[in-house]
Amino acid sequence: MSYKFPVYQPSLNGNEKKYVMECLDTTWISSKGKYVSEFEKQFAEFTGVKHATTVSNGTVAIHLALLALGIGPGDEVIVPTLTYIASVNAIVYCGATPVFVDSLLNSWQIDPEDVERKITQNTRAVMAVHLYGQVCEMDTLKKICVAHSIFLVEDCAEATGSYYKGKHAGSFGDISTFSFYGNKTITTGEGGMVITNDETLHDRAVHFKGQGLAQHRQYWHDVVGYNYRMTNICAAIGVAQLENVDTVLKRKRDIANWYSENLPKEVEFHAEQKNTIHSYWMCSLLVNDPKDREPLRNYLAEKGVETRPLFYPVHTMPMYAAKYQKHPVAENLGWRGMNLPSYPGLEKNDVKEICAFVKEYYKK
Repeated sequence: MSYKFPVYQPSLNGNEKKYVMECLDTTWISSKGKYVSEFEKQFAEFTGVKHATTVSNGTVAIHLALLALGIGPGDEVIVPTLTYIASVNAIVYCGATPVFVDSLLNSWQIDPEDVERKITQNTRAVMAVHLYGQVCEMDTLKKICVAHSIFLVEDCAEATGSYYKGKHAGSFGDISTFSFYGNKTITTGEGGMVITNDETLHDRAVHFKGQGLAQHRQYWHDVVGYNYRMTNICAAIGVAQLENVDTVLKRKRDIANWYSENLPKEVEFHAEQKNTIHSYWMCSLLVNDPKDREPLRNYLAEKGVETRPLFYPVHTMPMYAAKYQKHPVAENLGWRGMNLPSYPGLEKNDVKEICAFVKEYYKK
């Protein structure tokens, strides 16, 4: 089904085609080429960290970050249940155990008090997921991790352009990850990034992502590695996207403001929290009654407006539900929330039209 207003579509109005054609003309199309290192350098500068390494997608970015930390069997990693499944699956890929925690009602982000309650002698890391572009309470999470001598990992797949107290998301953790899938704030089609201020962690990530190739001996491999490299073509798109990221972020903030001004009082918009800059990767709302969400989504679909539900809490999914758990805030948000069209090409009148449909639904 095609929609007049899709949930997302990428903005490709810059030098993407020019740089990709250069890759094709020079035949530098695989994981070697100038755009790979250029994208890494520019993204490290953009996020304010020392090191960045490209990868083939956001999911392997998380897996690679955990591998670099040495996470493995017997280890526990605390993770919010209200997240995309990749955050949790990557923990399991390492043979470690995900330990679910609840969310905060106001921000929808990981609940630091629940994190503190769930720490055991087996806890090796806390994964802070910056959901939909809003940032977690990083000062508190960092204090908890330091006090317990555990790692802090940031999943910033949805947080390009998000800030906490003036610092970019991803600059707080021991190691952090980004996604550049086609629906992200900047895209490479498929792709991701692992960033850190720790040179040793960076070197370990680079080592593992390149098939475990030894640094000074050709075709000699000294660890079981992975082929997680980004292509020069994808990196070329990333460089072009970074050239326009400020324009995209400004437009997304405008879109969020238009939604906030025009949505009816019957719904609650996902608002920016104190001391943060919300990048509004997705503009999202909550209905008051969970029973209204699917009828509202169906009504909007009839009007040509695509929406999608908030992520279902992962602890409710079959492969993670063997041990019964309750995370009431995450469940409440998961059943009431939806994402609205959030792509940079939306105009003010488009948002007003979408909001008018929401108002119509509540007047029926």
